[in-house]
Amino acid sequence: MERHPAPERPAMTSYGGLAEDAWRWSLQQVRWDDTGPWIPEAAGGDKPEKYRDGMHSGIGGLAHALAEIRLTRGWTAEEEKLARAIADRIRIAVPAETSITYFDGLVSSIGALTTLGESGSKPVMDRITELTTDNGWPESFLAPPKYRPDAVANDVTLGTGAVLMGALWATRQGEDARSLADRAADLLMGEREEPGNWQFIPRRFWTEESRAEMPNFSHGLAGIAAVLAIAGVELARLDLIDAARAGAEHLVTLGINDSKGFRVARVIPWEERHGDEYTYNWCHGGAGTSLLFRALEYAGVDKVAGETPAVWHRRCLDSVRYSGVPERLHPGFWDNDGRCCGTAGVGDVFLDAWRRDGDEQDLEFAVRLADALVERAFQDDSTAYWRFVEHRNEEPLLPPGVGWMQGAAGIAAYLFRLQRVLDGGREAVERMDNWWALSGAKPPLS
Repeated sequence: MERHPAPERPAMTSYGGLAEDAWRWSLQQVRWDDTGPWIPEAAGGDKPEKYRDGMHSGIGGLAHALAEIRLTRGWTAEEEKLARAIADRIRIAVPAETSITYFDGLVSSIGALTTLGESGSKPVMDRITELTTDNGWPESFLAPPKYRPDAVANDVTLGTGAVLMGALWATRQGEDARSLADRAADLLMGEREEPGNWQFIPRRFWTEESRAEMPNFSHGLAGIAAVLAIAGVELARLDLIDAARAGAEHLVTLGINDSKGFRVARVIPWEERHGDEYTYNWCHGGAGTSLLFRALEYAGVDKVAGETPAVWHRRCLDSVRYSGVPERLHPGFWDNDGRCCGTAGVGDVFLDAWRRDGDEQDLEFAVRLADALVERAFQDDSTAYWRFVEHRNEEPLLPPGVGWMQGAAGIAAYLFRLQRVLDGGREAVERMDNWWALSGAKPPLS
C-alpha cells in the first residue's frame, strides 16, 4: 500500500487558534428572539422560515460544536448560556414539530439534546411515535405530483433509517426506545428489494417509471445497511444483520474496486448533469460509505463478498486518499470544505479511523486536510470563516455558512479535535452517526 509522506505541519497552535477564530465568528452570527437563539444559514441572512432549530444549518448544530469544545476546554459564560438556550428552544418546539429527520427534525432534536447532556429525549420520541403512520413518517418534500400520497423515505438522514438511528442512540443514552427502534426496523425490512437493496423513496410511491439511486451513506443503501447492522446488535436481531450483510454485498456490485480503492457512483445511473460521477465526502462518497463496513465489524460480520469488513473499510478510505482530495483538481471538484459534503467531514472520518486502528497514514491525511482548511480560511479581526465555491455561478464564491454541516461551526469543531489529537488527546465526541466507528466489534450473535 502506497504511503503518503507526512506533511510539514504548521505551528501546533495554528489549528486550535484557527478553530477559536472560526467559533468566535460563528458566535457573532447568533441572533435572539422571544423563543431563544437562532442563526442564519449564511452570514447576513434572514431568519430561516424552516429548519431554524435543526442540526444541519440551524441552531441545533451549534450544540454539536459545543460538545467538541467541551472536550477541548471549559465553556465560557456565553457558551453556557447558549447551550441552555438551545436546549430550551428545542424542547419548546417539539410538540408542534412534524418532521422526523436527522438533519432538521425530531431525530435532530434527540442529537442536540443528548450531546448537551440535557433532558427531553423522551418527549421527542413520544412525538415521533405519535406521528407514525402505517407507512412510517411522511415528509412535506415528498408530496404529489412528484410522489404518491403519504410517501416516506428509507434513508438515514430524512427517512425511516433516521428514526432507527435516533432510537438506537436514545437507547444508548439510557432512554427506553426499544419499541420505536423495532417499529422503524420492521418498516425498513418491509421496503427491502431483493437481493439486498433499498431505494431512497420506495418504488411504490414513485409517479415515474424510474428514478436515479444515490447509493452511498446519506440517502441510500450504505447508510440504511449500516443502521440495520448496528440495530441487529442493539436489538439482538439476526435478521437485521443478515439484511445488512446482503445490502453490503449488493453495494459492492455497484462500485469499482481497484488499486485506487473502492468507490460507488454518487448517482446511478449517472448523467453529465449530475457533475462528477464519483465524490469522496461523508454524504455521497467513500468517507461516509466506510461507516457501513465499520457497522458490519461492530455486528461481528466476518466476510462481505469474500473480504473482511475491515478490508472494505480500508478500501473506502483509499479511494478518498487517491482521489486528489483536498485539491480542487477541476471546476466542480472538491469545492466544499464543510462536514456534510467536504473537507471537515472527511477529516473526522479519518480521525475516527486513526483512533480505532492507530494507522499513522490516517492521521497524516487528517493533517493534510486541515492544512487545506488553514489555506482557504478568510481571516479578519481575530475571526475566520470559509466560502465554498459554485463554479457555475457568475460569482463563484458563496456566502460564508454558519452552522454545523455547511458552515464555520462544523469546520471549527474538526480543527478543535485535530489540535487536541496532536496535543496527545484521544477523546472523541460520540454522536448518533459515528459511535459504532469508535467502538470495538461486538461478539457475533448466536
